[in-house]
Amino acid sequence: MEPEFRAEVRAWLAEHLTGRFAVLVGSGGPGREHEHLELRAEWERALGAAGWIGLGWPRPYGRGASVAEQVVFFEEYARAGGPGRLSHIGEYLLAPTLIAHGTEAQRSRFLPPIARADELWCQGYSEPGAGSDLAGVQTRAERTGDRWRITGQKVWTSLAHIADWCFVLARTDFEHKRKAGLSYLLVPMRQPGVDVRPIVQLTGTSEFNEVFFDGAETAADLVVGAPGDGWRVATSTLAFERGVATLGQQLGFARELQSIVDRARVTGTLEDPIVSDRIAAAWAGLQGLRHHALRTLGATEPDPIAASVAKLLWATWHRDVGELALTVEGPAATVARAAPYDLTDAQRLFLFTRADTIYGGSNEIQRNIIADRLLGRVPRA
Repeated sequence: MEPEFRAEVRAWLAEHLTGRFAVLVGSGGPGREHEHLELRAEWERALGAAGWIGLGWPRPYGRGASVAEQVVFFEEYARAGGPGRLSHIGEYLLAPTLIAHGTEAQRSRFLPPIARADELWCQGYSEPGAGSDLAGVQTRAERTGDRWRITGQKVWTSLAHIADWCFVLARTDFEHKRKAGLSYLLVPMRQPGVDVRPIVQLTGTSEFNEVFFDGAETAADLVVGAPGDGWRVATSTLAFERGVATLGQQLGFARELQSIVDRARVTGTLEDPIVSDRIAAAWAGLQGLRHHALRTLGATEPDPIAASVAKLLWATWHRDVGELALTVEGPAATVARAAPYDLTDAQRLFLFTRADTIYGGSNEIQRNIIADRLLGRVPRA
């Protein structure tokens, strides 16, 4: 079945990444989320109409595709230059969480609009005082009748400026500290009491945001899992975040590395033994990323250790590739392409990848998680 499925995916992409959508090839994604937002939203709806969203969700919620078929889809999507996905937070983070922990009413309400790309989602985890230290969340949600009333601030919230909904980790039991007393709430973004403020990045663009909740509300039954069980649900979401979709990410990385090799030939830096050695090391590292992802895909339950290892590996690799991209350009890499701040792809890659080892859980936090799970908690001196 796999060759037939691959041919189906390849044919659909070849037919649809044309005409108005041709301009989307290679656009969007981290560091470039500002590109063609309205047209990419239309593209998402085209994917949904064709049944490509929710591909790996079990029936009856999705297509029930095998892991091998999901890998095929991501490979072909990346090879065709499919644009960065706007619905990925809903499809790959929230939906698996609802399937695992939500009620049937929640699944019936939210999965179909995600599958059609009618509703886009963002993730309300990090806060100014609780980034990688997620257990320190201070956003509060108080139950009043049949509503939750939410007050607090989230930061580094990707795509919040276009999202319809946000899954928010909030403190609902104020007598407990840290992990205890947190709840996982589904909160509509387009309401009074929600203020989204874009954060300007080093690239000059904005895809991260601050989100302020000032008495925003959501229905009492829109808590995933039991109230106070938010830590377990939230960590499950983080494990889903580093699942099969990372293979598509890695194929995007492969395209970036190939473009660096091509530029090295043009600039002559490929003849430099130090540069050629760094390119070889980058290629070997990319193969390691892929093999780690493939090895962990067969697990029946999300593995927090494997997820942390994956994040640690790809974040460090991608940051180093960003540095390599400027090295092959030489001194010209220090000057913007045009005024006032028109960056080359290499410059944008270098600047954005500085954040890779921080967002989504910093490298230091990932090492702590790995040590804590494998070795047991080490007493502080």
